[in-house]
Amino acid sequence: MTQTALTQIAEKRNAVEVDTPKMTARNVDVFYGAAQAIDDVSIDIGMENVTAFIGPSGCGKSTFLRCLNRMNDTIPIARVTGDIRLDGKDVYDSSMDVVQLRARVGMVFQKPNPFPKSIFENVAYGARIHGLASSKAEMDEIVERSLKRAGLWDEVKDRLPDSGTALSGGQQQRLCIARAIAVDPEVILMDEPCSALDPIATAKIEELIHELRGRYAIVIVTHNMQQAARVSQRTAFFHLGTLVEYGDTSELFTNPHEERTKDYITGRYG
Repeated sequence: MTQTALTQIAEKRNAVEVDTPKMTARNVDVFYGAAQAIDDVSIDIGMENVTAFIGPSGCGKSTFLRCLNRMNDTIPIARVTGDIRLDGKDVYDSSMDVVQLRARVGMVFQKPNPFPKSIFENVAYGARIHGLASSKAEMDEIVERSLKRAGLWDEVKDRLPDSGTALSGGQQQRLCIARAIAVDPEVILMDEPCSALDPIATAKIEELIHELRGRYAIVIVTHNMQQAARVSQRTAFFHLGTLVEYGDTSELFTNPHEERTKDYITGRYG
């Protein structure tokens, strides 16, 4: 078999295109000073599926996730090259409003980080900043709808004036998801959202991810392979800053094409 044919097979095997890409990344490199953290990553993120990024600690999965809404801009020594697009628009174009980008591509962090405000104000904050409500009634509706979508409304509807920091860890994380939802995003990035939570709270977050699937394009970084298998339909395996393999979750876990993927999911390293 010719080298060209082998290359075509490899490209098909590691195909990163999805039916309806919401976001596309091509040949993305990330540098922290002189150190390269991401090397030539290309991937598509679709609306229909939850996409999981897995890999050992320090492999670049969170760094790449932060490229998608330009969170790496907050790190002075970080430099991102390549092409990342949302609905075909270059997110690193000088005309892109970063505040609006982060409203469209929301983020939920590893540790719950509610504002030191009431539960109501935590959810209303972004909607108020972006002028999404013209009256108190509209804001009330946004807050209620967001809390319901985050699976938290029934637990807090009688406590809206209470501080968001008084909630349990799992409730705080769902509050942060409600806060992200409130500005009507198109993409939700989740960076190890369950790593600080107990198993019961984790199960609620995973159930929530299932309920939100299809309404938003969702990307989750997780160190927990079982979680990736439970919540995602597409999985990307990162190693040493490179995208090793990307495909259907069930196939990647049962029939990985790359030896490094097989070694990782069978516990030989990581």
